[in-house]
Amino acid sequence: MALSRTARRRWTAAIGLTGVAVLALSACAQSDRGDNASGKTGGTLIFGAAGKPKNFDPIFNDDGESFRPIRQMYETLVTYKRGTADLAPGLADKWELSEDGKSVTFDLHKNVKFHDGTPFNAAAVCFNFDRWFNMKGSAAQSQMIYYGDVFKGFAQNEGDAGGTPLYKSCEAKDENTAVLNLNSFSSALPAAFGLTSFSISSPEALKKYDADTVTQSGESFSYPAYATEHPTGTGPFKFESYDKANNTITLVRNEDYYGDKAKLDKIIFKVIEDENARKQELKAGTIDGYDFPSPADFKSLKSDGFDVLIRPAFNIMYLGINEANTPALKDVRVRQAIAYAINRDQLVKTKLPEGAEVATQFQPKTVAGYADDVTKYNYDPAKAKELLKAAGAENLTLKFYVPTEVSRPYMPNPVDYAAAMTEDLKAVGITIETVSRPWNGGYKDDVQKLGKHDLHLLGWTGDYNDAGNFPGTFFGREKKEFGFTDKALFDQIAAADAVVDPDKHADAWKQVNRDLMSKYLPAVPISHSPPGIVVNKNIKGLVPSPLTDERFDTVTKD
Repeated sequence: MALSRTARRRWTAAIGLTGVAVLALSACAQSDRGDNASGKTGGTLIFGAAGKPKNFDPIFNDDGESFRPIRQMYETLVTYKRGTADLAPGLADKWELSEDGKSVTFDLHKNVKFHDGTPFNAAAVCFNFDRWFNMKGSAAQSQMIYYGDVFKGFAQNEGDAGGTPLYKSCEAKDENTAVLNLNSFSSALPAAFGLTSFSISSPEALKKYDADTVTQSGESFSYPAYATEHPTGTGPFKFESYDKANNTITLVRNEDYYGDKAKLDKIIFKVIEDENARKQELKAGTIDGYDFPSPADFKSLKSDGFDVLIRPAFNIMYLGINEANTPALKDVRVRQAIAYAINRDQLVKTKLPEGAEVATQFQPKTVAGYADDVTKYNYDPAKAKELLKAAGAENLTLKFYVPTEVSRPYMPNPVDYAAAMTEDLKAVGITIETVSRPWNGGYKDDVQKLGKHDLHLLGWTGDYNDAGNFPGTFFGREKKEFGFTDKALFDQIAAADAVVDPDKHADAWKQVNRDLMSKYLPAVPISHSPPGIVVNKNIKGLVPSPLTDERFDTVTKD
């Protein structure tokens, strides 16, 4: 049936630096491009990154360390207003959903060129969407995590995504009008068009540098020259080099950028995996700022004259449970025992930043669909032991995979948190075998692609204000990370996602959250944490984002 204007309305969070306000945003948006902040032009910013990038092709990434440089080089059709999760025009000046929600018309910004000098136009938009949909090979498809979560399936499913494709076709109506046709309505759209994974690449560069050839050898993946040496977008910075020996990614200002030019001449992202080493380099003056300072250092950094910018907590950290390898984990009583065993209150109070909260479900309170009446798992080791005994799992041994060489917005110090959880689990009789793996050097593939673990620490920073981007992303389809298949749950999540009316949409997700915490418990929600970013006093114009979606084109260095 046709949808009313009210029913077609999308909700998105406008999250400022001091609070959270929820705004209604129509599916039709007009351009509101603002000028960059004034300030000194020129100079080089050296920014301390917390981990290595996987590669620089947006579609094959889902982690913040890869996205940080990608966001400076590429742009999406829809973006977010600086410092918020509020939708704003990107490469499209305007977009509009059809009455049935099955097509989206994009009016594209004119006179835009890719870094290789080729034109950005409707044909380029359709080339990108067709490329993603027609991607071949299980290796490539398995690395397209966001595509599988949002668009559900491919022309031929060979990887993790096995659903009916949301994407149908793309038409270039004229040079500056692209129409995306869908097989069904999805509440993820149009907000999901702002995901960094869906940045638009140069079709000529994609073809020239063999962009689709992703290969897998054992547990490792190899990426083509496009992803490693020739990323080509439309953004205010261009790729210059990735010096793996010195762990530096260098970007230079795009002098042909169609909008306001970047203030800086150059950005160097220096990978410094140890948080204390990042702090020492900032104090020594060898870097200008870094991400995810330890919460314990916020006060001393401020007193030393640095600017510590705190983002709102729009994230979740969870203890993931893989049901595939250890039969006992298929029993919900065992998973409940794990939840009761973890002293989350103590963890949050003693190891996470001020303002962190214990999570009761897999989304923040500010996201529509949050349910106040979910089953709670307060710390109760006696209850945990009782459940393990009832399930016949008193001699349980589990492999706990822990990421090293990384800090994430939702878990600044994962090794520390895992150690605390390990002690809690040992206290109720569970034997833990810790397996430590570098974040982009094996951990993510072991957990998300190969499913080698029993337990793991992971989390998520929201991309937009919809429950589909939190529990829907985690549990909406079969994943190696969790190792279970449950058609009833998958169908329930798909049905919630497809509800158009905002109030009914929220109610459907509330029931999903209730059922996740009572009937399924595929993981244990741990916390929501406000992450920081720190810069020298001479760095101006950096706007912290609740989505960790910081852009450096407005940054100046005095």
